[in-house]
Amino acid sequence: MKGETLAEIAREFELGECLILGEGEMKSGGHRRDSILADSVEALIGAIYTETDFETCRTHVLSWYSERLALLTVDTTAKDAKSQLQEHLQSLRKPLPEYEVVEAAGESHAQIFTIECRVVLLKQPVRAQASNRREAEKLAATEVLRLLDIQ
Repeated sequence: MKGETLAEIAREFELGECLILGEGEMKSGGHRRDSILADSVEALIGAIYTETDFETCRTHVLSWYSERLALLTVDTTAKDAKSQLQEHLQSLRKPLPEYEVVEAAGESHAQIFTIECRVVLLKQPVRAQASNRREAEKLAATEVLRLLDIQ
């Protein structure tokens, strides 16, 4: 399941307000952090499955996703930028992109990651920043696709 969607569901259920967090997580807004909210929904799914059965769990999860599933189209289920870039390079028989963390700045609970993405089709690496490595890589891949005029 996609973490962003799980976090949305957690917000709809107001699960963040029900979480028991350590002092550090409380101070840093952990009850609003996508990763923690997504984990809480996964835990809720596991609890429902453990305490009931597969069909009951399936019914609940499908009801949580029903509106989202109804809105899906071929356009909305497109692959993320990293996958698109990798597939494009593979189709040209070029080496895969290389991602490197060039800087991680800030406090451990609020870091900003700077990523460089290198591809043989561009002379210069592309840099991107985000609050986590994976998101910075996606942003860099998006920019590479834009520079290659693929998106």
